[in-house]
Amino acid sequence: MDAKQKKQTSSSSCLSMKSDLSKDEPPYFSEEERNVTQVAARFPVGRPQDKTGEYDLILPPLIEDWTKEHVKDWLIVKLRVPHKIAQNLYDQELSGACLVCFEKQDLLELGVPPAPAIQIIRQIEKLRKHSKNFEPSLSIPKSHHEPREGEVWKSTEMQDVSGNMDESVETETVSSDSGIQSLSSTMFILQTARNKIRSVIDQKTLNNTQLNTEKTDSATFLQLKKPICQIRPFDKNNSSIFYIQNYILPPVAGPSNLLDPVHEYQLLPSANEAIEREILYEFTKEVFCFAASCMNSRTNGTIHFGVNNQPGEGHGQVVGHKITSFSIYNEAFESCLSQYFEEKHINSARMCIRPPHFIQVHSEDGTTSDKWVIEVDVVPTYSGMQENIFYTPLSIASAEKKQQCKTECLFVRDGPRSINILADPNPRIVQEKMKSLIDKVKCWASARKTAEEKDEKHPSQGNQGQRLKQLLTRGRNAFENSLQVIVVTDKCHSSQLGHLDFLKEMKLFAVLEFDPESDVNGTCSYYRRDHIANLHYPRMYATQDSVTAIIQKLNLFKQTSWVFCNGRVNEESETDKPLTPSEWLKKRCGDINNMVSLLFNPDFLSKDRLLVVFILHSEVTDISSPILEVFCAIYRTLEGFDNMLCICKDSTVFSHWKQLIECRCKEDITNKCIYELSLNEISSTISKLKEPQTQSSRRFLPSTGSSSVLLTKKDEELMTDLDILCENECENTEIETNESFQEFKRKTEEDFYRGGQVSWWNFYLSEKNGSLPFIKRDKYNELYDLITPTEVYTSPCVMISLFHHPGCGGTTLARHILWDLRRKFRCTVVKNNMATNNEIAAQVINLLTYGKQEQPGYVPVLLLVDNWDDVEGLKQCILNVASDRKRNLMAIILNCERTRFPDESSRNSRIANVSITNKLSAKEQCLFSDKFQQLKDNHEKPDTFYAFMIMTNNFSETYITNLVNNIVKDIDATTQQGRLLSFLALLNTFVNGSYMSLSLCEELLGIRNALWKQESLDDKMNPYSTLMITFTVEEHGNYQAVRFLHQMIASNCLDVLTQKHNLSLSEITINLLHCDKLYKSCMGKDFLVQNIHSMLITRHRKEQGDDKDTLFSPLIENIHEKEGPDKIKEVLERATFRFDRSATLPQALARYFCLKEKDFKSALKWALEAQQKYSNSYIADTVGQVYKSHLKKEIEDSEVLTPETLDRCLHLASNAVTAFQDSQEQAKKDDSFDPFDIRHKKRPTSYNTAGYVGETEVIMILLDVIKELPIFAVSDRHRKDKMLQFLKCGQVSNLYDLSNTAINQLVSVLADHEKFLVSLKPRLKEIFTFFENYFTYLKPRSQERVTADERNKRKVSESFKKYIQIFSISEEEKASEKASKPNLSHRQEIVDQRCYLEIKRADSFAGLLQCLYDRNWQEIEHIFQKWQFIFDNSPNKYVSDTVNFILVNIVVHSLKPSNKLLKKYEELVFLLNEVLQKEGTHSNLTELYYLSMLLMWPTKDQTLESLATYKNISTYITSAKKSFHRRFSHMFPARSTVAHFFLGKSSGLKRIVPKAKLDQIVSKQQASISGQSSQPRNRHHLWQSGAAWNEPEIQKKLLRVKGTSENGDIYVNYGGNLKMLVRPVYLGDIRSGYSREEVSFYLGFTMEGPVAYNIKYENEH
Repeated sequence: MDAKQKKQTSSSSCLSMKSDLSKDEPPYFSEEERNVTQVAARFPVGRPQDKTGEYDLILPPLIEDWTKEHVKDWLIVKLRVPHKIAQNLYDQELSGACLVCFEKQDLLELGVPPAPAIQIIRQIEKLRKHSKNFEPSLSIPKSHHEPREGEVWKSTEMQDVSGNMDESVETETVSSDSGIQSLSSTMFILQTARNKIRSVIDQKTLNNTQLNTEKTDSATFLQLKKPICQIRPFDKNNSSIFYIQNYILPPVAGPSNLLDPVHEYQLLPSANEAIEREILYEFTKEVFCFAASCMNSRTNGTIHFGVNNQPGEGHGQVVGHKITSFSIYNEAFESCLSQYFEEKHINSARMCIRPPHFIQVHSEDGTTSDKWVIEVDVVPTYSGMQENIFYTPLSIASAEKKQQCKTECLFVRDGPRSINILADPNPRIVQEKMKSLIDKVKCWASARKTAEEKDEKHPSQGNQGQRLKQLLTRGRNAFENSLQVIVVTDKCHSSQLGHLDFLKEMKLFAVLEFDPESDVNGTCSYYRRDHIANLHYPRMYATQDSVTAIIQKLNLFKQTSWVFCNGRVNEESETDKPLTPSEWLKKRCGDINNMVSLLFNPDFLSKDRLLVVFILHSEVTDISSPILEVFCAIYRTLEGFDNMLCICKDSTVFSHWKQLIECRCKEDITNKCIYELSLNEISSTISKLKEPQTQSSRRFLPSTGSSSVLLTKKDEELMTDLDILCENECENTEIETNESFQEFKRKTEEDFYRGGQVSWWNFYLSEKNGSLPFIKRDKYNELYDLITPTEVYTSPCVMISLFHHPGCGGTTLARHILWDLRRKFRCTVVKNNMATNNEIAAQVINLLTYGKQEQPGYVPVLLLVDNWDDVEGLKQCILNVASDRKRNLMAIILNCERTRFPDESSRNSRIANVSITNKLSAKEQCLFSDKFQQLKDNHEKPDTFYAFMIMTNNFSETYITNLVNNIVKDIDATTQQGRLLSFLALLNTFVNGSYMSLSLCEELLGIRNALWKQESLDDKMNPYSTLMITFTVEEHGNYQAVRFLHQMIASNCLDVLTQKHNLSLSEITINLLHCDKLYKSCMGKDFLVQNIHSMLITRHRKEQGDDKDTLFSPLIENIHEKEGPDKIKEVLERATFRFDRSATLPQALARYFCLKEKDFKSALKWALEAQQKYSNSYIADTVGQVYKSHLKKEIEDSEVLTPETLDRCLHLASNAVTAFQDSQEQAKKDDSFDPFDIRHKKRPTSYNTAGYVGETEVIMILLDVIKELPIFAVSDRHRKDKMLQFLKCGQVSNLYDLSNTAINQLVSVLADHEKFLVSLKPRLKEIFTFFENYFTYLKPRSQERVTADERNKRKVSESFKKYIQIFSISEEEKASEKASKPNLSHRQEIVDQRCYLEIKRADSFAGLLQCLYDRNWQEIEHIFQKWQFIFDNSPNKYVSDTVNFILVNIVVHSLKPSNKLLKKYEELVFLLNEVLQKEGTHSNLTELYYLSMLLMWPTKDQTLESLATYKNISTYITSAKKSFHRRFSHMFPARSTVAHFFLGKSSGLKRIVPKAKLDQIVSKQQASISGQSSQPRNRHHLWQSGAAWNEPEIQKKLLRVKGTSENGDIYVNYGGNLKMLVRPVYLGDIRSGYSREEVSFYLGFTMEGPVAYNIKYENEH
């Protein structure tokens, strides 16, 4: 309790003056009682018989709470004990707690005469009996008490038996330091006390109690149904206070101790009810009348405008007033003050009446409103008032004169209201009142003076600053930078935002925000000025995705996640709008619990690296408050609040928070709370406690002309996948001037030389005086010269490879190059190897152009990637993103590629490269020896820096073998340590870059108290831990991991285990597969499991950079070589059991039997089993390949094709076709990458068309076999026609030859397979249609596959020509058909037209789209005529024909709009609408919905609004996406959709702008540039880079659309239900992290739906 509280508590013994006009004495709460949960209400225990001119004593309800001052006053005032006796007991420190323990004899011994002693003892017994009846509640009830209908509250006066005195028990709300007791919990307790009063009334012992009904009590109860608002602290300009609309301010009360303010509520007329002048008059009149009453009564007071003052349920309810200008109220206040007081008292009035305060009113959902509450404080100090009486002249209407006249008034406080003493019409009564008032004023003035003297402030002697330090540092020397901080906060007033700098100092993992406006004008907005924060919702965490997927999707650990736990005010979706607390509990609480379960799971964020900070800017008074629910959820998940820190704005906020936590969690949170420090003090303390920064506070990038550019923290955070090396890296840092620098230097060197990743500090420290230069490998200069000078490069993006043995210092060499070139290039390292090429390319271009505007020239980016799978793809992505800048060098990609044969890889590589091996030259060995001597001087045991020692000993196998043998020789492989060592050795040997999380290693070793670090991994694994290193992983979260210091050490450990401890590779592998702990949920589990799986099935391929091609993984090859085939079968079978969903493991067994054993039967068995376990197109293709291989073998082994062989071949072919067709179906379900093949995740994927190719091959093999049958001699034209007729229609009977038995036997075999053979032609047609859609609707995602696409197109085209030659009808056949069947001539004509269209490949929607690009307009017009004939003359109108007819009209219009045969726009819309109504929204005809987008995209054309299509356009867009996904989604990993049309600015068909026309514009512009430039730009690159969108002609034709980015997509809202999803074409156009922003873009139409090009953020332009 602070000094102020103590003073006010002691002042409760002061007697408050009450006038004879007072009807009720308000109860009183002391400041002390407001901060104690157990106090329910304060009841007067006695009342003087003569009220006039006397004090009314107010005491705490429990005698035990009485101070010695209370006891003294009670004895004198209530019991009339002589003053001398009372003073004697006071001097002997007699408190209430002592008094209840005393007997009569005790008092006699203290010198109290017998008679007073008996009186005191009896009175104490009676008071204790009453106290039991009114015992306050010890806990906060969970809900408000709801009264029964007709219930009213009554005040109860209990008869005093001994003294025959009425002791009034009153239940009105009482005042606090801010004016009125506003604690919600206290109101709850007050309610409980009232319930107990009711129960007391019902007891027989109180039958004689008098009940007086009071209306005010009924109103007070009704108020309790609404939450209570915290009132602004009295006489303080606290701008952070706000009120919540419809919440309740506590009921008004009369004067108490003169310092606690009285309160009065008023509602001013609204602008609709009165003019401004009338409103201001009402305002000033009420203010100064209230002020005068407070001044005369010598009590502090506050009048509130905008709060309901009507008695009943709405009393005290916050309403608020709409205020257009604060100044008019201030001006009215200043100008009118002199009108309401006598001239001699104007200065006194001005001193005590404060100017108006304006308190903003917020809505119940937390958003701000346009309403305000006006408050005026009155502080009648003794020095200003003395013993004066203040009259108030008022203009009062005279009934006789019918005009306003000045009337003198004298206002005093009468309970909760002001009364005019002079209002009584009887002069005698007025005279008596005035006489009495004069005496009272003297008493009040004296009491006021005494109260002010007791209320003197004393400075607090708290230790909150020390507590804050302990909570932040956890007993350490500093607040560690590695701590992950999660903040939970509510609304912060704008005036306090400047004191939240400490949030920017912390490593904020996430912020759980309860201010719906935070991103507009709150904490989020303030934080995002300098840092990146992605705006999220709790539901984004409550998904079925894996932990790794959530981390990647939300950019966790890279950028701060700002989670709006109660929605956002500017959110369009109702799902994410702010909610009231009751609605929040119903609709959002579940998502919050799921999010907390994920975020605070120890496997996600380690508890020893986690700090949860609650920042409470306002009171939390509701037991079901959302922010309290979050606290409880975190409390449950963390199993306590050891990781928590609560920052409360003040002691009042803390008091409520503490009470609620005690009620919900039964714990005292005081030791975790800071409530006596201001935000400014907290911010400064945290800044002081921060660990010294190891980065420069101002980081610079090199720029053109030897200039520099400041890289801001916020901009750097946008480049999440890059570790940027600045030109002033490590310079002017805090750590270098700190006393801990030497320890930091020692540890930095030790970590690196033991085998950790080299840091920039290692290079910086080596350049300091007294240090040897950092060791340069001999290839350093060669690599340096390869990168520089930049003038020799002709390509804007250059690739350079550095091939190196694992662990030979390749990555260190590459980083050394970057360090030395940091002032010549913008150097950066890809720190997230899981990032995609597109993401990295976008960030590289951002780095390239950073700080540049329109100035020419760029400083190239030197980009280091480590073992990147698809460097060519990364290069192409960079070119695609920024091809408009391709005239100069943009980027150099330096790829460090680990390989076992670096020299061979270097020779075979087509790109510039350097290779280093694990062999040192003599010069290098000398450098390492010198460095070792230096390490001896600075470190205790440098010979244990084994990674460095391996290189010092020139990678000597003898050294490594001896080292490992000496350390591992005595290991027991059956112990926990032995098992962990064998697991790590196996993984690190066969999988580069593998590791296990530290927490998993500790669990395998049985370390149970790892959180408190009483036993560490180093201790448990000693001495083997000297071969391991712990490091931080950032790619899959942020956690500590363990690996061997060097791969050669791991390999030798494995050799020791297998050779000297009788552990075979298969045994270790099987143990690894059996250990369940490795596969449970934990950080890094996905990566570990993928590595284990990869170790078993990933083959080496030269084309992927490996040293050789292998049939199986290197581990399996080793087991096969050393232990035989049986062990392979055992290992793979065990692996199949562990990875029961993997299809690749049984496939590996199938391949083993097929390739090694030539056992096709067993191979088929395992392939089919793999197919049963997991549907996969590659497995199905394997089944087909087994059948196809068997088919080929049958044909090869048969010199003469007998009927039996033909039958077997047809069976095998049928099975093969079925398998390949299954592969085609399974390809639609394949994952975008093998979930267990993380090693090659970034390698560009391709849609598996092997099923189509395989089926085509089988059909061609069959056609070759059939063609060679004696039945169909090729030389015999008639027999060939018979073959074709048979393949088209069957009719086997025509093939029999009665004179040839052998032929008849073959024909019989064909008859058995007639259905299969007849299906070959339509299957080929389907395959060609597939490829037509495949090439037209979709395009390759990677540029290097465009060439392959063109090659495949040519192959398909050649196959199609052969197909036409074989199966098309000859002209002779057409003429014969017409002559023989003249009645079918019209129908035949339609067939002929279709045949023509098929030959021209214009019989399909895809073919017609392709006509935009490769046909002239004359040929297209001819095609249009054919379609017109079919459409006009077909007896049956097929939907596909109508769709194709509409499209051919659009195509012809785009090329020749003057064609008179074309349908009008309205006619096409009518046709489309008719078909849409017929087909509905679930058709597989994607092309139909595509046309609805083209023709019916929302427009201002009113004629379309009546059509159902227009009204349902958003539904049809959704249908297009769903339909397209059903047909083509399986191709998305490898291909993306093509936009053949764009939305233009015109209307009708003219607003459908074909991509071909835009290509013409770009080509024309390109041609003009080509004449001026030596390096003309490729048109594809112009589109990919976005440069084409800057062409004026294109901007003139296309319409720019506005929308909102949501969850990585874009939505366009046209009002009502017309909200359309638009997908961004390029991932780099939308910022990662799911942040919601306003954007604009050009709209393209693909078969999947509308897409956005050239996206721009509106707030950045």
